This record gives sequence, structure tokens and C-alpha cells, in this order.
Amino acid sequence: MKRTLLTFFLLATFGLQAQYSISGTFMPAKDYKWLIAYRLKPGTQNYIAQSKVQNGVFNLKIPENAKPGTYRLVYAVPQEEFYFDVIYNGKENVELAFNATEGVSFITSEENKLFNSYFKKINDLEKQFASFYTNQNTEVKEYESIATQMDNIQKTYEEKTAGMMVHHFIKANHPYIPSNYESVFQYVNNKKDNYFKALELNNAVLQASGFLTDKLANYVFTALPLETMTEKETENAQIENVNTVSANIQNVDAKYKLLLFYTLWAQASASDYNTTSDYIYDTYLKTLATEAGNQEIVNQIEAHNRLRLGAIAPEIKWQKNSIQSSLRSLEGADNYIIVFWSSTCSHCLRELPALHDELKNNQNVKVVAVGLEDDDSTWKQESARMPHFDHAIALGKWESEYADLYAIQKTPTYFILNQDKRIIAKPESDKEIIDFLENQ
Repeated sequence: MKRTLLTFFLLATFGLQAQYSISGTFMPAKDYKWLIAYRLKPGTQNYIAQSKVQNGVFNLKIPENAKPGTYRLVYAVPQEEFYFDVIYNGKENVELAFNATEGVSFITSEENKLFNSYFKKINDLEKQFASFYTNQNTEVKEYESIATQMDNIQKTYEEKTAGMMVHHFIKANHPYIPSNYESVFQYVNNKKDNYFKALELNNAVLQASGFLTDKLANYVFTALPLETMTEKETENAQIENVNTVSANIQNVDAKYKLLLFYTLWAQASASDYNTTSDYIYDTYLKTLATEAGNQEIVNQIEAHNRLRLGAIAPEIKWQKNSIQSSLRSLEGADNYIIVFWSSTCSHCLRELPALHDELKNNQNVKVVAVGLEDDDSTWKQESARMPHFDHAIALGKWESEYADLYAIQKTPTYFILNQDKRIIAKPESDKEIIDFLENQ
């Protein structure tokens, strides 16, 4: 179940779960083999337990000393995409059913059942508000009825969950409820102005969950003016929202700030909001990561930025006929292809010769093949079989300068550049390269 960007009108329901044991079923059964449970903490997570999923059935035994909190159940990789969260209060077993299409539902666990029930009802009413405005409805009594229902549900669930973990989430999610009829512009502005009113930003239970981070990300990316905006105007509005979030979390723990800004950066990057993502990194995230000694985040983001679509490909140099050559000096082609390969990689020895045969008579495409090698013994022999490519060698293989510069994790890895040497595609195979060139 992949996480998706929330709309400003709606906060999606997040599955949350529990203690003594967490058991249940996965469907379709054949798609799931293992389940790993982590307890979330502000800015990090701790491994708790794991279980096989056999014929779609699992049973996670929670250690007796495991503390209550939000538990993240990971069922596939990458872990940051394939998971759902559960509330574990240390007082009840949790039984659930997970369906790849519909998500998670709870069979037992009052905490989680109340959580899901509350968010379903609140979200349904917020949909009614959205529909009211979208349909240009003018029935004031209908409008007031929606507001009254929302107010009653909020009060009922806050009272019903007093003393429970789920109470933290329900109270913090208190939506803006208009006391009288408002135009859509008034409603959206008031909703934005009141967004942080109920959020307890220093609440450790909220910080140790996906709830608070998703609420703040929802504000950044969807609390935008209603008028039609250009991409630049949209990103400027997002940046203003980022600054508002920062102002509201000044006194929050640095670990949580780091997690939050990394999440905001990741969402902006995934949506190709490069101005927003660069602002988040340059203004907040880099400093937080450096102060935390987390060089891995800095390296990851800087690699992403220099290799993202539209970026000018980093320089590569090689010797050709005893003359220094470089990617920058190549001219006369519509496209340039960079391929990282190895003469000991079986996939490479299948794909590169095939690509060479396809492109050897194409004067509009030039290929730079960078061999990641321990030595040049087999590289010389194999590269000589592809004379129409320019060949560079990176001794040190995975630890080489170019492997690091281009963040290479596997061979072969391909980049397609335009005539200005800007990265325009990252195909997965030689066939995808040919398809791209033929259809661009």
C-alpha cells in the first residue's frame, strides 16, 4: 500500500496497531512471505519482532518488555513504501486483515477500531463539505447540518477515547468546523488559519507516529490558494507553508525536525517540485543532518540533485588514443548515453554488445561506457569488442570516483542525455534505451 499525497480537504486514514500479539491475514496470500514490526520513536524506529506469513496468515509475538506506541508493520521492500501503522497499547491483542486493494481493517483492538471509525466518519463529512462547495450548493441548513454532525462526532469520540492512546490522535485531528455558512474562500482560509490550533507538536505520542508528519506534509503541499497558479507560484506557496511549519516547530526535538524535513524533501522531490525540495534542503535539512552527524542524508540528497532529470550530467574523463577526452568535449550528437558496466557482469556482457550493434550506425547518438573494474585485464578485451563506444575505466569498482559520483548501485546502469548533456531519462535496459530514442 503506497503512501500518497493527501488532499487539503481530507486526511487519509492511517492503520495503527498493538501488544501481546499482532496477528491476522494478508490477501492475496501468495504475495506475502514476511512481516517485520518496528516501534516508532520521534525521528527513528526500533526493531520489535518479525513473523513468517504462511498461506496469508501471520502471528507476531510482541516481547513482554515492548512499550506501547505506534508500531510500523513492513511487508515488502522498499520499506518506506510498503507498510501500515498500528496502535499498540500494551493491554490488548490486535487481529487484523490486510488486503492489497483496500488496506487494513481491524477485527479486534478497540484502539485501532475507534481510530479507523473516527477517521472514516470525519473524512466522510469533510467530503460532504467539499462536495457542497464543488456543486455550488446554496442550502444553508444542509451546510449547517454537516457542521453540526462533525462537531458531534468530534466531541463524542474525544469523550469515548479519554485515557486511551487513540485519544491523542483524535484530539489533535480536531478539524476546523465553521459556526455559520461560509463561502469556499472563507472556509479554505479559515481552515488554513486554524490548522495548527489542535496539533500538540511536542506530544511524544504524535511524534512517534506517521500521523503528525503526514498532517504537516498535508499542510505544506495542499494548503494552497484556490486560484489557478503557475508551477512557480505553486512552489512559492509551498515554500511559504514550509516556513510556517518551521515557525510552529521551533521548540520541537531536533530528531523529529530532521525526520519531518527529510519527509517534506522526499515528497517534494518525488513530485518534481525541485525549487521546493532545494529550498527545504538548503534552508533546513542540510543543517539539521550535519548537526546530527547524519552524513548519509546529505550524500543521498546531493547525489539525487546532481542526477535528477534536467541536471547536467557530472563530468567523465578518459584517455582515447593517448589523448585526454571528456563528456563535456563530445559534440555533434542529439543524444548521449552513459552506461556503467563491468567486464565481469554477465548482464552487461549481454546488453552492451546488443546496444552497440543497434547504435553503431547511428550518428546522432554517442555512448560513453564506464567500466567499473578491479583491474583492466578483462576490460581491455571486452571493451575492444565495442569500438564505436567511448570507453572510460573506473578502477576501484564500487568504491571508484565515478561510481560514487553517479551513485551506482548495480550494473549496467544507464543515463540518456540531450544535446546539452542534461539527463533526460534513466532506462533500465538496452531495449528501453532503443524504445526511448525511437519515441522521443
